[in-house]
Amino acid sequence: MNVALIGATGFVGSPLLLELLDRGHQVTVLARTPAKVLVRAGVSVQQTDALDAVQVAKAVAGHDAVISAYNPGWTEPKIYDLFMQGTQAIIAGVKQSGVKRLLIVGGAGSLYVAPGVQLVDTPPFPAEYKQGALAARDALALLQKENSLAWTFLSPPIALAPGARTGMYRTGADHLLPGVGDLPAGISVKDLAVAIVDELEQAQHVQKRFTVAN
Repeated sequence: MNVALIGATGFVGSPLLLELLDRGHQVTVLARTPAKVLVRAGVSVQQTDALDAVQVAKAVAGHDAVISAYNPGWTEPKIYDLFMQGTQAIIAGVKQSGVKRLLIVGGAGSLYVAPGVQLVDTPPFPAEYKQGALAARDALALLQKENSLAWTFLSPPIALAPGARTGMYRTGADHLLPGVGDLPAGISVKDLAVAIVDELEQAQHVQKRFTVAN
């Protein structure tokens, strides 16, 4: 496929770009600073501000799908506002472009841990991640109102970390997947990339949220 990728230089986006290329996809990277993108075979770079819907629409037009791993950064003081602004611009830009398939990588905070209780609302949830998690939850709520896009939202588990690519993972829907013993479920960022590209190719969760873990 011809895929437009937002957030390709980040923690999730970097291995995601490699996974796409390894599977033979052509990737257009949307980047505010193109010099940060390592150009290689199968990659083109389009200078784009993900906060600008018009720029997004122009950059993604003609692609088969758009994948967004956009995140302004967990240490960004305005993470909530920027995350929401980016999400709104990306959704609007994709709609304007005519592309129908949109995959967005969100967070674990909106996963349910009990009836009516989401992880982000539990007392142990780390304060330093709360604003980003709330933004990801509200981004999902925006997507769930979209009927014109073939969207998918992927929530990783609590423990997302560097590690090996096994190609193996479990899937779930709206509830946090259980871990082993007292440990939370986790996944390597490389296996998260596998799950994202699997969804791109197989379209098993259209207009749905899903989660994964090893």
